Amino acid sequence: MADTLKYLRIYFVTWNVATKYPEQDLHELLDISHTNEKRTSPDLYFVGLQEVKAQPQNMVMDMFFEDPWTKSFREVLKNYDYVKIRTQRLQGLVLNIFCLRKHITHLRLIETQYTRTGCGGMWGNKGAVSIRLNMYGINMSVVNTHLTPHDHLLADRIMDYNTILTSHSFSNPDTSKILFHDYVFWIGDLNFRLHGEDLTATEIDMLVRKNELKSLLARDQLKMVMEKGEAFSELNENPITFPPTYKYEFASQEFDLKRRPSWTDRILYRVNADIYDDIRLSAIQRNYKSHSNYIQSDHKPVTGEFDIIIRPHVEDHGVEFQPVSSWFIDEENSVSYKLLGDARPASGDWVGLFHNEFSSLDEYIVYEYVGRGKSSSVPFEPHSITERIYFSDTALRTPGMYRLIYVAQRGNLVGILGISPPFPGHHRPT
Repeated sequence: MADTLKYLRIYFVTWNVATKYPEQDLHELLDISHTNEKRTSPDLYFVGLQEVKAQPQNMVMDMFFEDPWTKSFREVLKNYDYVKIRTQRLQGLVLNIFCLRKHITHLRLIETQYTRTGCGGMWGNKGAVSIRLNMYGINMSVVNTHLTPHDHLLADRIMDYNTILTSHSFSNPDTSKILFHDYVFWIGDLNFRLHGEDLTATEIDMLVRKNELKSLLARDQLKMVMEKGEAFSELNENPITFPPTYKYEFASQEFDLKRRPSWTDRILYRVNADIYDDIRLSAIQRNYKSHSNYIQSDHKPVTGEFDIIIRPHVEDHGVEFQPVSSWFIDEENSVSYKLLGDARPASGDWVGLFHNEFSSLDEYIVYEYVGRGKSSSVPFEPHSITERIYFSDTALRTPGMYRLIYVAQRGNLVGILGISPPFPGHHRPT
């Protein structure tokens, strides 16, 4: 499949949900329609949220269960064969990645990170969360941020950005910083407002109603600091054609004129186009829009969809599971697998047992670390290693269809090296 791919389609959502719980249907926001059969589905979804309810009791619950927003997005996307790969959270900031099931064994070096910027870096009510990964020969970092609010605190927003750039570090030395990646996507409530106090909220509202967005965008603080090289100048943004995304009356499409309307919610990107000798990378943004029908927050969500060039000829060495004919309940079971090419086991690697229709990598029933069985070379395959792993008689209790997944866990870095075909779990016939 990798040989036929030329690009990946990635869909981004950013939404400040104002501590509200999910109420509205999310299909439209995700551009999913039961009647739109001709649409090419995104390969990846990144959903960045700000101001997810983060009171102590919520944070304790979310340590053991998904937050309600992540669960709501997953419940929609699982019906279209997406799997939640990772969630990174910093108080009210949440970033999720969902991947089409057919791609998950090509995910490598997944890592999450966060940076606090609230109260001089002591508090996580403002800051950034990120996910970086390798896939089909390219790498990317996705950053979700919530920066300092209020019209007059522009200098603080500039400082927030530069703090995140310098403080945010990843384990892989080749991509240790955000901007070192092939592709960078920066989303979130950046909180930039309109320059100058000569325009009142009412006057801005009138200009929006007349669709005179160009004159308002000329005052956009984000564009100004990008042009001056003070912040975000390393990134690009496609033209904005939608109304300001903040501040609205709750349950309404009307502005709350206690604040001057602004484009606080944005999607920016960067491509290191000429980093490889064999191909020139590019990102084509297919759309960039807000969604006015979503009214439960004082922000409107913003989405953007990109096609990015990949390097499909770069081989991902992984794991191939031997067929599992049956898995017997209440008995010890074992399975053999081959590590192909230069793939090698490590002490943190594990094999998880999942339901066949799993929708999250957190949904394992049980897992075992590799290394319980002996390794040996495969005859006539000198570049492969075969191993056997054992699961106890308590691993499975319920009949059904299941899968095994090999997860490479190297410190903070995670890769999905292999997934088995589905197999039945049942009691041994008597």
